[in-house]
Amino acid sequence: MSILGKYLIFLAKLFSNREKFRVYVKLSFEEAVQIGIGSLLIVSIVSFFLGAVTCVQTAANLNNPFVPHYIISFIVRDSTILEFAPTITGVVLAGKVGSNIAGELGTMRITEQIDALEVMGINSTSYLVLPKVVASIVVFPMLVTLAAFLSIYGGYLAGWLTGAISPQEYIQGIQYEFNAFNVPFALIKSVVFAILIVSISAFKGYFTSGGALEVGRASTAAVTNSCIAVLIADYLLAQLLVSA
Repeated sequence: MSILGKYLIFLAKLFSNREKFRVYVKLSFEEAVQIGIGSLLIVSIVSFFLGAVTCVQTAANLNNPFVPHYIISFIVRDSTILEFAPTITGVVLAGKVGSNIAGELGTMRITEQIDALEVMGINSTSYLVLPKVVASIVVFPMLVTLAAFLSIYGGYLAGWLTGAISPQEYIQGIQYEFNAFNVPFALIKSVVFAILIVSISAFKGYFTSGGALEVGRASTAAVTNSCIAVLIADYLLAQLLVSA
């Protein structure tokens, strides 16, 4: 409970004694480029092959002749939009972005750069962390949207090249009984995951003490705690928004 309270106080400090608005705009753009461009390759590769594997394995397990082939792409579409694109992308970004943020802030802490900001009268929590949170809220939904597209397209290519499903049947399955709420649901997930991953990773890095060994431990703790938080939030959001 003490750690939870410390974390909540840390979040409250993000919005107190802030700098001028234009300062955060510049910093947020820089963080958005770093998070978005830096994560583009790994998200694209994981998403593409995840969709391809889902299509091939689904086709291999649908041996019943009474089940139409377009059900394969129907399953790929819903599993991708509802779960794979937001959640798997969140876990990947927890490892890529979370460890980077924790390592950066941890290094700044042990080299006393954060203390120097405080001496100059700058709210270091808001100055260093708030732009990262804002940038992640903007960039994460974009990455999740790209992941969903590449995953579905990966399934399309895998099904076509292996002969598991024809392109016409795949497109028919994508259009079959589409629930439009699945898209905003995935984007809501991405925003929540962005806040959790960045804030938890920043919290672990900001309160690092010691030397290089502790920075490594903080990065590891940031990744593991962020992944756990993403999975718990995934369940709670599904219970609140889908099951309700």
